[in-house]
Amino acid sequence: MRAADALASATATYAIPLLVLVTTGSTALTGLAFLLEWAPRLAAFAFAGSMVDRWGAGRIFRMSNLVRTAVVLLAGAVLFVLPSAGTMTTCVVLTFGAVSGLLAQVSFVAVETLGAEASRRLGNAAHRVQAAQTGIDQSAMLVGPLLGGLLLLASPTWLLTVVALLALTAAATTTCDAVATDHRPVPSSLLTGWATFRRTPALVWLVGGLAASNLATGVLQAAAPITVIQHFHYSTVTVGSVWSVAAVASLIAVWTSRRAIDRFGILSVGAATAAVSTAACVATALAPSFTAYTVAVAVVMAGEGAMTVVLRTLRSRLIPVQAFGSTLAVTIILVLLPLPLAGALIAIVPTAEIPRLLLACAALQGLALSACFAGLRRHRTACELPHPQVPALHKEPAQPADAP
Repeated sequence: MRAADALASATATYAIPLLVLVTTGSTALTGLAFLLEWAPRLAAFAFAGSMVDRWGAGRIFRMSNLVRTAVVLLAGAVLFVLPSAGTMTTCVVLTFGAVSGLLAQVSFVAVETLGAEASRRLGNAAHRVQAAQTGIDQSAMLVGPLLGGLLLLASPTWLLTVVALLALTAAATTTCDAVATDHRPVPSSLLTGWATFRRTPALVWLVGGLAASNLATGVLQAAAPITVIQHFHYSTVTVGSVWSVAAVASLIAVWTSRRAIDRFGILSVGAATAAVSTAACVATALAPSFTAYTVAVAVVMAGEGAMTVVLRTLRSRLIPVQAFGSTLAVTIILVLLPLPLAGALIAIVPTAEIPRLLLACAALQGLALSACFAGLRRHRTACELPHPQVPALHKEPAQPADAP
């Protein structure tokens, strides 16, 4: 159920901006599609957690995927009767992207809750569940972009049909035990989380650095279809292959970062991966060839993969147990906010100026991450002494980083 859900979300996330570019040829609308896809994800945090607490994660997971199936089929039917390009076609694709992004986030919150419940039932073996979930998500990021590019090369109808089938599979494979699981409401709010966040200086430094990093990664992701298709003159399938190569690099980085942290410490590894990611982001803007661009993107996402491990570890140590859920929601929102901003920047910046935009974002990322790790070193005790019984957290997805 998690694999089908993750693959449906990853395929749609990377294919929708590409679909807009193919049907309209407009770089501005491509950036707008990226913005409209991520903005509802932020809004979903205002109610997704409450829905899960009230009706249960299994029920919400099943219902969100059933609704997503219906929305995808409706969008496919409308696009089938509309011309391949035009104002109505563009509006349908943009609306579908917004609704798809919202439903993807609701199902993600629900399946994460189910994973946490499974972890608690396994006690000392909880890390096996977390490792499996991470592997599934990373694999979806590997396969999703390539699958989306291939399906879009066939036709938008094939793309939407496969996404609908994946969502329907996720809903159909939701176990009865998951649906029947009881959830007791926990008093919390975003205001509670915000107050806790402000009282934790190390957490403020961490989230600030990661937000700047996500802006750079978001701009890179939103600009990728434009760069690959219009600058390097490659096909839509090649766009997906770039991100698939990057996902492999990210998987390798996640695996090696665990041993590196054991040997060198979490702050040293975090600072090193931040420097590598920033330098690679600069390289994407200056890449003279498609091969150099692909390698640079892979290095950026490898750095993001290692940074994900750092984020999980530090957030689990810095967020107090008694305000864990509400504070986590606040940190995710703050880390994800730059992603719709990245889409807006691509929408308003002329195509010829995108390399300069990437350079500016890379410079901002370098400054912010330098300040971040300098601030974290001043709070070394809080970073190195974990709170007892706090579960590991994760970074959301680029989608670029939290990404979420």
